[in-house]
Amino acid sequence: MPEANVATFRSYSRLSGVRSAWRSFQRGLERPLTPYYLILGSSALILVLGLMMVFSASQIQARLDGLPFDYYFKKQLISIVIGAGLMYLGVRMPVRAHRALAYPLLLGVVVLLLAVMVPGIGVEVNGNRNWIRLGGFFQIQPSEFAKLALVLWAADLLTRKQQMKTLGEWKHLLIPLVPVGFLLLALVLAGGDMGTAMIICALLFGLLWMAGAPTRLFSASALLALLASAVLIITVPHRLSRLGCIGATHVGADGSCFQAVHGIWALASGGIFGTGIGASVQKWGQLPEPHTDFIFAVTGEELGLAGTVSVLVLFAALGYAGIRVAVRTKEPFIRYAAGGATTWIMAQAMINIGAVLGLLPIAGVPLPMFSYGGSALLPTMFAIGLLLCFARSEPRARATLAARSKRRSKGNKQARRRFLRRPHKER
Repeated sequence: MPEANVATFRSYSRLSGVRSAWRSFQRGLERPLTPYYLILGSSALILVLGLMMVFSASQIQARLDGLPFDYYFKKQLISIVIGAGLMYLGVRMPVRAHRALAYPLLLGVVVLLLAVMVPGIGVEVNGNRNWIRLGGFFQIQPSEFAKLALVLWAADLLTRKQQMKTLGEWKHLLIPLVPVGFLLLALVLAGGDMGTAMIICALLFGLLWMAGAPTRLFSASALLALLASAVLIITVPHRLSRLGCIGATHVGADGSCFQAVHGIWALASGGIFGTGIGASVQKWGQLPEPHTDFIFAVTGEELGLAGTVSVLVLFAALGYAGIRVAVRTKEPFIRYAAGGATTWIMAQAMINIGAVLGLLPIAGVPLPMFSYGGSALLPTMFAIGLLLCFARSEPRARATLAARSKRRSKGNKQARRRFLRRPHKER
């Protein structure tokens, strides 16, 4: 056979192999339980990798704070254990129980956000008054639970309006969703938490989009939100200085871009495969908040481009699975709740990573399930349980699980019969 024909045959064989692998990959994505396993697997890997990076990134900060080197690691581990219980609860609760939880949770969050403003109850951290001390070293940030409350309440509200066929009228579409959203925004901003306010805005827009808001109404709302954000940024000096640090490569005369620039240096010094776990230089007092807001920068320095891309792939898989659950369901509540929870987690991840990369202003929000912080971790893990519950409740997924349970039960019966048929001495 001529060499040209051999080369053509080999190229065709490689192309056929790629096409076959791509078709197998597509078939795998179409399986009923694929979203369930993607959500479960990606979340578990994010939690494990995040816990490892919290241990590495927080040791120096803990010693600088006069604490044991594993202080933040132990607190994060405790939060993950509690969060695992909440996630299991979210998986096992039926959909109607999630709907019943919506109004009590929203009321409780509003009360806690008001309690933050009461002297002696609210605690100020890093200039923001949005914490409540529970005793000992545990604190709770009610604004983190506001996102979960808004997802469940808005999903129940929009479902009721869709069943009454009133979502086509703009008044019913906006009221009371937008006023309640603005109430939560006002309470969050009263404590100075601009980052959480940005996520709540993104969540509101996501819910309006899923509810079928007209383009004109959606555009007007977006313009109004941009104008309000501009006013809030311009009127507060430290927020304006953060806006000026987008894309900064120099710390500046006043040091206002210190954190942003050192985050870029951490990413740049990691290379392809990083300097190794524990070998970060920037976490030695050079990078503020290395275990919370800027843990992605430490990950880039210690694990390199391979580590940061792995984190991005895990979040992309989680986002894809959440969107698929929302798109393929026929139940309105599941569609709105799954879409809202996915919007919340993905928006928060993009805001955090965008700030570390210098593409967005530093908003002070943690990377979901990755950064240190129990107040952010607990509602997020319950939301993951919510998504897992919805992924299992899809009709094809339920049928697949029922068939597996039936086969497992049949196999256990056959094994028991074989065991009983064996002579007594062989048992």
